[in-house]
Amino acid sequence: MDRVKTGIKGFDKLVEGGFPKGKIVLLSGTPGTSKTIFALQFLYNGATQFNENGLYVSFEEREQSLKSQALQFGWEFDKLEKANKVKILSIPANSIKETTAFEIISLAKKNSVKRLVIDSLSTLSINTPTTYSKVTDLTEISIKRFMYTFINDLRDIRDGVTSLLISQTVEGQLSRDTVSEFICDGIIHINYETLGGKYSRTLTIRKMRETKNDEDVHPVEITPRGLVVHKFEE
Repeated sequence: MDRVKTGIKGFDKLVEGGFPKGKIVLLSGTPGTSKTIFALQFLYNGATQFNENGLYVSFEEREQSLKSQALQFGWEFDKLEKANKVKILSIPANSIKETTAFEIISLAKKNSVKRLVIDSLSTLSINTPTTYSKVTDLTEISIKRFMYTFINDLRDIRDGVTSLLISQTVEGQLSRDTVSEFICDGIIHINYETLGGKYSRTLTIRKMRETKNDEDVHPVEITPRGLVVHKFEE
């Protein structure tokens, strides 16, 4: 099986060397758990270590804000954009419409993207276009229908594109929309909790289709060079 390595220290060995190529993975967690850092590191390493083009689509943060976050770890996305290796696209929430998924797919194909990040599904579910869901009353059912359609539309990119979909959650949930965890091929859940030591974040891989995954809870450290996933005995 072809693997897509994240390059995040300590992570890839938890999924037998990397994500199965072409799969859609949900990255969920409460606010402040380093989901954005994980996603930026995934794209940066893809472009600089594995020669894979990336696209980051944000419905929440501005392009410059994401680039500033990345610079804290020495990741210069401006240079990667000039080299046509990575593109960061900011779409205001009020601009989400029924054609948004198809526009993302078109841009991914145009830029020969192999790694795609959507940030976030939570914003998408809150701003579900009524024309997309075919109803005027945004009920829970219509939101779930939209999420099913949007994620399945992303599968049409094909060409071995591996997608990372971020979801903000509340305690006890894997996604805000409560449906994307069933549609996605894998789930990575990051939690913020006091462990009584030097780590305050933990990572668990809840599922990963077509590969064996480590099911233990792992401490996550934010270092000057990005995330590091540890074992408790380390």
